[in-house]
Amino acid sequence: GLLVGNMLGAPLEKLVTLGAAVELLHTATLVHDDLIDGSLLRRGTPTLNARWAPPATVLTGDFIFARAAKLAAETDDLRLMNLFADTLSIIVNGELTQMFSSRGLINRDNYYKRIYAKTASLFEMTSHAAAMVSPASEETIKCMREFGYQLGMAFQIVDDILDFTGDQTSVGKPIGSDLHNGLVTLPGIYYTESNPTDPDILSLANGGWTNHENMTRLVDNIRASDSAHKAMQEAENYVDRAIACLENIQPCAERDALENLAKYIVDRKI
Repeated sequence: GLLVGNMLGAPLEKLVTLGAAVELLHTATLVHDDLIDGSLLRRGTPTLNARWAPPATVLTGDFIFARAAKLAAETDDLRLMNLFADTLSIIVNGELTQMFSSRGLINRDNYYKRIYAKTASLFEMTSHAAAMVSPASEETIKCMREFGYQLGMAFQIVDDILDFTGDQTSVGKPIGSDLHNGLVTLPGIYYTESNPTDPDILSLANGGWTNHENMTRLVDNIRASDSAHKAMQEAENYVDRAIACLENIQPCAERDALENLAKYIVDRKI
């Protein structure tokens, strides 16, 4: 957000307030997300729900949400407050959808909707909001919103890839934990499309999610296949589209930094 805003000439004070609001919103979603998933570690560090009882964790997340909303209001921009509220609704609705659809049918369209709600909507809002408080044209504001969307989709896809290809110490959670929790991500979708008769895939419709041996074998098979590579190619396409959104921006240090940030997303190695 700061890079986009500085690139487009937005007032620094408003950008800092906006950036802090977004960071608090993101933190609050992580607090609730870890509680819902029962995650005891995040990036190798104990989560709040690993230390506290669920009621205290929920209230802490709520408090952080409230502080984020207060900061958003301090921008004195009704458009930003509406955008902030809309994004929060998208995130919460996505979390509810994920709760009720886990261990369900493997569906590519549902996956894209889920990662948009979970991650890309926040990236989209950050870039969009930073552009909105600048003197940029409506066309440029639209491009920045699209930049955030494409970047966010790529980021979450790579995160889902690392859930299979990383190691537990670096990732901060057990390998394949999403699949064990009933969430099929893009590598799993590619594997299913290439191996529709895999017995472990077929067993999912009959409660195979609860069979630890089946799930462990399925994770190993996905890791051994080219599914992660295919998913990474898709993430790279999102990054290419994000960078294309910057084509009409005058060359500057901020634009270079945004391009490098986009490229780094698909260069992450864990």
